[in-house]
Formats: sequence, C-alpha cells, structure tokens
Amino acid sequence: MKRTWTIIGVSDVPGSFKWYQALFGQPETPPGHDHFGQILDTDGTVLLCLHQWGAHEHPSLMSPDEARPGNGLLLFFRVDDFDMALKRARALVARLGEEPHVNPNTRTREFSLRDPDGYYVTINALSAPRPAKRRPNTYQASSSQERRSSPGARRQKPKHRKLKRDR
Repeated sequence: MKRTWTIIGVSDVPGSFKWYQALFGQPETPPGHDHFGQILDTDGTVLLCLHQWGAHEHPSLMSPDEARPGNGLLLFFRVDDFDMALKRARALVARLGEEPHVNPNTRTREFSLRDPDGYYVTINALSAPRPAKRRPNTYQASSSQERRSSPGARRQKPKHRKLKRDR
C-alpha cells in the first residue's frame, strides 16, 4: 500500500472544500462535484476527500444522525508552514480546540480545531525545532602519550624519523 484516502462525510462539500483550502493555504478552487471533492497537495497527493452525507448510499456515510461526525477519528495533518497555518486557522474559527503546544510524542508543535462538520482537526509541524548547536569538544591532550593512554584511543605506531647527524 502506498497511500490511503481519508474520506469524511460532510453536509456541504463546496463549503467544506473552501474551508480546508483556506486552512492549508491553497488557492480557492471548486470541488470536482457537488457531492464529492478531493483536497490535493501541490504534487497531486490526496490529502482528504469530502463526501456529501447520503450520496451514493455508502453505509457509513448515510447520515450524521447515525453517529456523531468524527467519533473515533482524528484528522492529523503535518504541515511545513506551521506558523502560517496557525494564522489561517485563527481566521477560520472563533476559538481553537487546543492552543499551540509541543506534542511530547512527536516533539513537534501542534494545535487543534473543529471543522464546519465538527471533525477534530490537528495541525502538526512537519519537523521539530532544531536543537541548539553543541559546542565542539575542545579538549586536546597535551602530549601524544596522553592521547594514546586516553580511553578509546587507538594505539599509534611510533613514527621513525631520520636524524641529522653532526658532522
């Protein structure tokens, strides 16, 4: 398997399509159909599919009345523009579901919000902040003898030098 297509039931495909495009900072385009749309990454990878409730008689997508939308589902997106995604998210909702924080498992920043249908959406930074650079070890043995006797040092062969003889 190479990719999965996450499909969620929504009440308004064009409206949800516009909402997710705004969240991801994508240009606004209409979905392929009034009942189905795919949010795509710039390389064509499907990020999320939006399916109209009740269209096509899929058993799990018949009605939001059968179960609360998103029950048991977490939409988790990793983005490379975390700070911009946070600004876009704040413009879309009155209040975040979870303010930005560092996830102790991924060691990356994340925040969460609810989409128009009530799905819980978590936006996670693609990578952790880089740790501060470590200073190089400046210890140097003062003599070759100390270097040879230090733990883990490799044994060095003695160097033979031609000595100049006095004439």
